[in-house]
Amino acid sequence: MQNMRNIGIIAHIDAGKTTTTERILYYTGKSHRIGEVDDGEATMDWMTQEQNRGITITSAATSCFWKETQINIIDTPGHVDFTAEVERSLRVLDGAVGIFCAVGGVEPQSETVWHQADHYHVPRIAYVNKMDRIGADFYSVIEEMKKKLKADPLPLQLPIGAESAFSGVIDLIEMREIHWDQETQGREMEFSPIREELREQAESYREQLIDVLSAHSEEITDLYLEGAQVPDELILSTLRKATISQALVPVFCGASYKNIGVQPLLDAVLNLLPAPYEVVPPTGIAVKNEEQVQIPCDPKGPPLGLVFKIQTDREAGSLTFIRMYSGSIKKGSAVYNINKKKKERVNRLLRMHSNRSEALDEVSAGDIAVVIGCKFSQTGDTLGSEGHQVLLEQMQFPMPVIDVAIEPKSISEAKKLREILELLQKEDPTFLVKEDNETGQLIISGMGELHLDVLVTRITEDFNVDARIGNPQVTYRESVSAVREHTEVYQKILAGKENFASITLKVEPAERGSGNSFHSEIGKSDLPKELLEAVERGVVNSFTSGIMYGYPCYDVKASLVGVKYDEMRASALAYEAAGAMGFDNACRAASPVLLEPVMTVDVMCPKDFVGEVINHLTTRGGIINSLESRSAIEHVRAQVPLANMFGYSTALRSITQGRGTFAMEFSHFQQKSGGLG
Repeated sequence: MQNMRNIGIIAHIDAGKTTTTERILYYTGKSHRIGEVDDGEATMDWMTQEQNRGITITSAATSCFWKETQINIIDTPGHVDFTAEVERSLRVLDGAVGIFCAVGGVEPQSETVWHQADHYHVPRIAYVNKMDRIGADFYSVIEEMKKKLKADPLPLQLPIGAESAFSGVIDLIEMREIHWDQETQGREMEFSPIREELREQAESYREQLIDVLSAHSEEITDLYLEGAQVPDELILSTLRKATISQALVPVFCGASYKNIGVQPLLDAVLNLLPAPYEVVPPTGIAVKNEEQVQIPCDPKGPPLGLVFKIQTDREAGSLTFIRMYSGSIKKGSAVYNINKKKKERVNRLLRMHSNRSEALDEVSAGDIAVVIGCKFSQTGDTLGSEGHQVLLEQMQFPMPVIDVAIEPKSISEAKKLREILELLQKEDPTFLVKEDNETGQLIISGMGELHLDVLVTRITEDFNVDARIGNPQVTYRESVSAVREHTEVYQKILAGKENFASITLKVEPAERGSGNSFHSEIGKSDLPKELLEAVERGVVNSFTSGIMYGYPCYDVKASLVGVKYDEMRASALAYEAAGAMGFDNACRAASPVLLEPVMTVDVMCPKDFVGEVINHLTTRGGIINSLESRSAIEHVRAQVPLANMFGYSTALRSITQGRGTFAMEFSHFQQKSGGLG
């Protein structure tokens, strides 16, 4: 376990994550040739669509060895529509490599992922890639990291040259130049003393490095003040502590596509990022007494692992990716799904290498593996033993904001389509399937146009389902804008028995973004616990069915403020029905409003087109929040209602002659003016 690292590679789309991972696999001997994203041959992008689109959709997990240390790598998507993939990967990582494009700098999705990593307290090192591209600027990326990420970047390397003149790096710890031999595809490295014309700059940055580290080590401070040489081992041990505590972000540079810079990055993963036992132990909740407990990383402890991904394989069935936090699981044994309260069979254990695998006999604390045989497990479930039930913190995923109707072209395809949708829902927590009560149509929901496009392509091409697809529709929400109380009386004779319930509900708008809630002001002495629970069930189940239009309720606070209880006629059925009907009637009286999703839109375009881009966003109802100039491009940030953003990628290509790119993610819901016109 000491010789193990669980790392993720996180970045904006097209910063070179997969290309860098391919080099890592090549240099660690896992692959015998380098696969290129541009050729559609990257090992980590194994889905057909990933190869066609040149982007990473699923977080592929792979293991490799560098200097006798096992590195488990999770390659995450950079596109905002696949936030769930990034989120669930970060949840199980001990460290991460943030890759930044030397031209684009800190791009919008880099910020999103970086802040997600802050939330999970993941220590990071940074790698400035694409130093060989026109417009590459290592030093401006460092400045952007300070400004946009509020990080404390510390360069451990300096680039030698830039753009087409980029030829290698200066190592500021060992104070030498490193160059890569292109004839061996960068496998061979050459070390040489720093040439005269670069020495002054290197010494200046080396001094800054020692100065920064002196704040984290008294020993370095004493040596620095005495003018003595600071040993490399002391520099590395201080850097390691500061990186693991997230006080500093060490920065490296290179050009992965040109095979420059990857091996020192691998060394940094070993030297600076934590082993599983060095991170703060996760907290779980004991099922027995609902108390919080820490889970130390101990292979001899009770088994406890988190399911962080489900993937469907045509031959093997369901692949359950699990991160073990305590104890171990053996193949052929049974484990207990603590969330579902069901036993699961571990038929086989695999260590994944992208889409290939090797069989394991056992997986222990700190490691990541795939379980084959789980029937009930879903993302976020905890696997352990019945005798020691501790739930690991569950992952929270955002609600989908875009819908598409899907229907099979023939009755024979209907059953197959439902099975496939069920599988995909199990894989992706941000993908929802529901049936429209009025039309009977199946509606699938996702995080954006690309997200749904990928899912639809998987359904029709990967699983060969012949289906008709509707146009994307916005998923609105409904809420209330006034406070109202309503008394609901339910009285019915069912099977010869009278069922009676009388409750008073109060509904009011909650703070925007806080979600729905139910609260009872009635004590158990006024109404038995099972009937209170029945009212809550009725209200909570009604949250999803809407008020006027059938869209889910959003930010509604419901309170039970009064009851009439007749022991002879009371039933759970009556109180649940009263809860549902009472909530519906109270909301209809509380000035219901329709809310629409608003997206944060980041557009990158050359200076010549920025005026047109801003005008076009404004005509789509957008509010421009900021405009930032860089050496080669302009960065426009705006907020636009999602309903006005359909087809934007085509429009942007036409405005900018194909040179503009954009990223879009959900920001908030706001009241829609004019209803559903």
